[in-house]
Amino acid sequence: IDVIVLSHIHGDHTGGLGSVLAEKRDVVAWVPVSFPGRFKKALLSLGVGIEEVSKAREIMAGVYTTGELGREIREQALVLKTVDGLVVITGCAHPGVVDVVRQAKAVTGEDTVYLVLGGFHLVGQPTSRIRSILRDLRRLSVRKVAPCHCSGDEARKLFKQEYGADYMECGVGRRITLRIR
Repeated sequence: IDVIVLSHIHGDHTGGLGSVLAEKRDVVAWVPVSFPGRFKKALLSLGVGIEEVSKAREIMAGVYTTGELGREIREQALVLKTVDGLVVITGCAHPGVVDVVRQAKAVTGEDTVYLVLGGFHLVGQPTSRIRSILRDLRRLSVRKVAPCHCSGDEARKLFKQEYGADYMECGVGRRITLRIR
């Protein structure tokens, strides 16, 4: 591990960092600029390099951050250019999964979205809202989905119905092979 990208400050997205850093501290952490100063200072004291993210940019060849998105809960997502199209990896997608996908396409200039993977922040949302998000993702040409974490059972069920064979189960230990271009 050379680079760590943290989506947002919630403990369920940063809590495992200590265990990773116990094994290897010579890393660079890409964190939203809105992260608390004490958090960033603690990383620096451990010898971790920090890249603060405000705007979208390329992290390394074929790997991008969406930049910090959202109003209340600031968050970034990771975007990979693969031979099959973009792969968008969300933390919780607090800014809205549709807006995250739009930003990923804008940042990269790519139109094909092969996979959107991660939390879609839809727990407790009404079925009508989830269906609207499904329509929007289809309009954005999202080919495959892998909702997990804070997506919620109802959303996973509806995504599975809509995407069929292009729905991927996702969770801890799941491996997905991608060919980065």
